[in-house]
Amino acid sequence: MKEDQFIPHLIVPDGRAALEFYKDVFQADEGDVMMASDGKRLMHGEIVLDGHKLFLSDEFSEAEGGTCKMPQTLGGTSVRVTLLVDDADAVVERAVARGARVLMPVADMFWGARYGKIVDPFGHEWGINQQVREQTTEETDARANEFFAKRK
Repeated sequence: MKEDQFIPHLIVPDGRAALEFYKDVFQADEGDVMMASDGKRLMHGEIVLDGHKLFLSDEFSEAEGGTCKMPQTLGGTSVRVTLLVDDADAVVERAVARGARVLMPVADMFWGARYGKIVDPFGHEWGINQQVREQTTEETDARANEFFAKRK
């Protein structure tokens, strides 16, 4: 199996809880887990979804070697992770049941998908995308023009 070339690494306020949330919501497997020497904070955690990894860890101070900050420290997240799924409505429903907040309800979109956005209980934003039909570039452009014309 070829290794992923890009592996997102999310910094969260409660690594073990985040690991459980992402496993449950995205129906992923748990990969390697390593706790910090204090036994309380997640130094390295992985979920694996369809062979692809997502890394997680708690925030660590600069004195502990930490260089990344969680959304709560930053006052918001600087990234949205988009996940391709088979059933966007079900994923968002599971996420909300476990404490996520809907930023954009799942809806049919001009690019041929059902798409919505959530923010998880740890402050990270997710795009949930279910491709329901394949379209040509021309079809997508035409549908985008219609979509944005209605918004003016």
